[in-house]
Amino acid sequence: MIGRALTSFFWGWLADRYGRKPIILIGTSSVVLFNALFGLSTSLWMALSMRFLLGCFNSLLGTIRAYASEVCREEYRSVALSVVSTSRGIGMIIGPAIGGFLAQPAEKFPNLFAESSIFGRFPYFLPCLVISVYAVGVLAACWWLPETLHMHDKKVSERCDSFDVLEASSEESDEKEYVTEVKERKISKNANLLRNWPLMSVIIVYCVFSLQEIAYAETFSLWAVSDKKYGGLSFSSQDVGEVLAISGFGLLLFQLLLYPPIEKILGPITVTRISAAVSIPLLASYPYIAMLSGITLHLVINCASILRNTLSVTLVTGLFILQNNAVPQSQRAAANGISMTAMSVFKAFGPVGGGTLFSWAQKRQVSAFLPGDEMVFFVLNLVQFIGLLLTFKPFLAQPHE
Repeated sequence: MIGRALTSFFWGWLADRYGRKPIILIGTSSVVLFNALFGLSTSLWMALSMRFLLGCFNSLLGTIRAYASEVCREEYRSVALSVVSTSRGIGMIIGPAIGGFLAQPAEKFPNLFAESSIFGRFPYFLPCLVISVYAVGVLAACWWLPETLHMHDKKVSERCDSFDVLEASSEESDEKEYVTEVKERKISKNANLLRNWPLMSVIIVYCVFSLQEIAYAETFSLWAVSDKKYGGLSFSSQDVGEVLAISGFGLLLFQLLLYPPIEKILGPITVTRISAAVSIPLLASYPYIAMLSGITLHLVINCASILRNTLSVTLVTGLFILQNNAVPQSQRAAANGISMTAMSVFKAFGPVGGGTLFSWAQKRQVSAFLPGDEMVFFVLNLVQFIGLLLTFKPFLAQPHE
């Protein structure tokens, strides 16, 4: 996250200057190289260095957001950005599953992997290798991606500048689009993104919700595996994995089938507000879910987890749409770079804050005010409520404002 925070704006600036495709190829290549080297690490500092370099060179998420909003027509942008959010969420579920299943293969599968082999000497290389090989396939597929940042030549620009008004005819409709795009690019060259309040207000709201999201992800697993006498669910790591996998599948169905028509009817701001508001009573119910047992507990926690993850991704997708609408195309990747930088800083503190909060709450089991895990979900809801308040005026501004 620190590496990503240091370089996201730089990669966004390059994507606006030279195109989205080269940055996507560089980011995917970094996964192939540094992820494999991470699995071959011989010390903690080598492992940390590889993760840091992966963050420095991998700017896929911000660039892909810009690309997704440009590769399809306007009426399908909500679908495109929901696919980006969903694929990221599913990746964060499948990725740990691959790591857990393939790590230490010489111990788990001694008939296939000898202790003297490279997989015995480097017990975490196999899952990293699998991901790197998969990234090679992705890199090959990305080679045929069409570029979405269309840079018109100087001759076209001069021609467009010479016209103040074009005749309204079908043959000249394309020239009008060129005029608009060229003027937009000229204006945006000197526009300071940090002074673009519609953009910055969305990024701040996004950072608040990102902090809450990563803190929830950290505390949910800790809460689920903790003993029932401490307010947890007494789940095994396999039980937690099953809950995450089921919620990932439910998330995919919702984002692909239901989110686009809902966003079209209500708009991105309303969808974001509703998602944030509904999440608050849902999280408040978690300590009471822990009182259940047996099949009822598994059924209720799976439903709650599906709903929670769906609301979280829906909320973020609405903010993605607002963010891309706040800037012209020529600044879209740079804007996403600023967003990734700020989000990475907040997400760097999220796991530490969530873990510390959970540890502190465990020592308050007999407290009169919000004992035990009730304090954890209260603080998470407090952050969520602050983010919800920030989605209203006068803080959050529309692009036309």
